[in-house]
Amino acid sequence: MKIVIVGAGEVGTFLSWTLSNDGHDVTVIESSPERATSIDEEHNVKVIQGNGSSAQILKKAGVDRSDCFLAMTRDDKTNLIASSLAKVMGARLVVTRNHDQTYQDNSLVNYRLHFGIDVMINPEALSAVELAKTIRNPARVAVENFARGQIEAQRVRVDKSAKWRGKSLRDIHLPQDIRIGFIRRGEQEDVPHAETVLQEGDIVTVFGPPHDVSRIRGKLDPHSEVSAARVVILGGGETAVALIRLLNSTRFKIRIIEKNPEKCHYLAENFPHVTIIKGDGTKLRLMEEEQVGDADYFVATTGDDENNIMASIQASKLGAKHVQVVLNKSDYEEMLNHLRPTLGIESLVSPRLVTVNEVQRYLSKEPYIELFQFPRQQVRILEVGVKDSSPAAGKVLRDISWPHGAVAVALLHKYSVKVPGADDQILGGDRVVVITREETIPHLLRLLGHS
Repeated sequence: MKIVIVGAGEVGTFLSWTLSNDGHDVTVIESSPERATSIDEEHNVKVIQGNGSSAQILKKAGVDRSDCFLAMTRDDKTNLIASSLAKVMGARLVVTRNHDQTYQDNSLVNYRLHFGIDVMINPEALSAVELAKTIRNPARVAVENFARGQIEAQRVRVDKSAKWRGKSLRDIHLPQDIRIGFIRRGEQEDVPHAETVLQEGDIVTVFGPPHDVSRIRGKLDPHSEVSAARVVILGGGETAVALIRLLNSTRFKIRIIEKNPEKCHYLAENFPHVTIIKGDGTKLRLMEEEQVGDADYFVATTGDDENNIMASIQASKLGAKHVQVVLNKSDYEEMLNHLRPTLGIESLVSPRLVTVNEVQRYLSKEPYIELFQFPRQQVRILEVGVKDSSPAAGKVLRDISWPHGAVAVALLHKYSVKVPGADDQILGGDRVVVITREETIPHLLRLLGHS
């Protein structure tokens, strides 16, 4: 596959190295002469020094013949201009990195469609999803990777006192934005259908918006309610903002420590349910005064890796139960991965790595992306694109003959994500998350237009 990358920073360089090692024909465009020389000497890729938003430079890089164009600079405007030009010039797949979450707001203008971009990737938002997984539900399923955290999956055991015990899925009248997609009964695991009856001891996987999924838990296990988790976030930047939105539930009591007055003002105005603490979160005295040691989760999200590491070590020593660190650069990754247990750090999240992983998903030659495979049984969660030629395109769900053993649990239309109801329409270009049995996959792919 011929791939053109604009930007040889942390993300662009790692992408060029990874994709080149995977056997792709990679060309990198970099404006800095020093970085261009460095990557030319260290990596087996073609390097062009110049402005990535110049049509002449893009032409020189062979964008018109490229299978994939990746705009990975630190500057959003450069990425948008370069991507728009690349699409017009003939790039088949255009993927753009953006930091400002304004470009994810499509209430007035769909920026992705306006600029002709196929995929927009926000490293901070992706990092927040990774952080939220552990905080929101230890028994989570990987569908969160698809839905940017807007759709959550939780596993719940059906209690003997449950209101829905002994009832079929048809009779319990699930809310429209909730789906039970998988049931484990003893040693048997399967995709349920409308006549499936819930029994005591069943372990069901429930899909839906996080707040609604939490409410449904009580219908299955009245004793599953837990006290609100105490979350302390160091830093009030884009990652923190995205994380707050993902944790927008009464299940969490959130405090943010941020020393920038303007950021504190923004956070206080936009998130009145969050406690904002203005101060230096790396200072031991402040951490003690704010009782960071009592936190269930301490998450360091600043742009300074040294501050994140030192504050996290301190939080762990003070008694915080779970500690997570965002690492923006590669310098400390290897060392910290070895020392995590000793330092009391539970997990590391790298915006660089989550961005690369997201890009690689879209470069897959398979007609689908596997998000999760349930253990022991041949049941998988797939993300499948809907082709314009699909027999399902243009139809509402109730009129589509879904194969037995397949359940649609999420629908991505442009930039809206939802659990689809019977009257929701599927269009060409949409992406569907489906729980399906192994033997049903060929039928499912044909239904969605993949011959």
